[in-house]
Amino acid sequence: MGEESRARPRNEHGQYVDRIPLDRVLGVFEEREDFARPLTATDVMEALDCSRRTAHNKLNELEERGDLATRKVGARSRVWWVPMTGPEESPNTRVEADPTDTADAARPTSDRPPAVSNAIADADLPGSGPMLDARREALAAAYEYLADHPEAKKADFLRDVYHDYPAGFESAEGWWNAIQPALKQLPGVDPPEERGHIWHFLGG
Repeated sequence: MGEESRARPRNEHGQYVDRIPLDRVLGVFEEREDFARPLTATDVMEALDCSRRTAHNKLNELEERGDLATRKVGARSRVWWVPMTGPEESPNTRVEADPTDTADAARPTSDRPPAVSNAIADADLPGSGPMLDARREALAAAYEYLADHPEAKKADFLRDVYHDYPAGFESAEGWWNAIQPALKQLPGVDPPEERGHIWHFLGG
């Protein structure tokens, strides 16, 4: 089986499938020392050496199949875990273990200075209530994306962030028109002089 895993995998019909089968993603969860600890897309991305988008897509697919459960944590993070179905243990036991570990499972807390969190909370975004929360989360995701990709174009944000954080906008253009003015105001962000040019991240 070791040789097969190195070759490009095929499904039961003999067709080529994605480079990373869903079973391998589940394997990341099964190999954890602390089985109760949830994982983030970043954990899966690092374990499988794939892109963040691929990790998100695989995790979402497993959630739709019922193999994983997910929940949002704070303004910018989402964690996944293997739900427990046995009668001897309530699913809540695993969920309650989440908050203590999410700082480790997500980006280190030192990467998000209070000034950044406050700037996101104070950002001038349209909407109110849950919709405003979703838009703040989208702004935080755009900021995190720029921190991970210190030279990014508008098209990169639309391809990699809007897809996962649409925040109630029906079009990518509408999303960008709301998010980019707020993103310009965040610490460490160096917006382009002209439309269509590269955004830089100078550090938080």
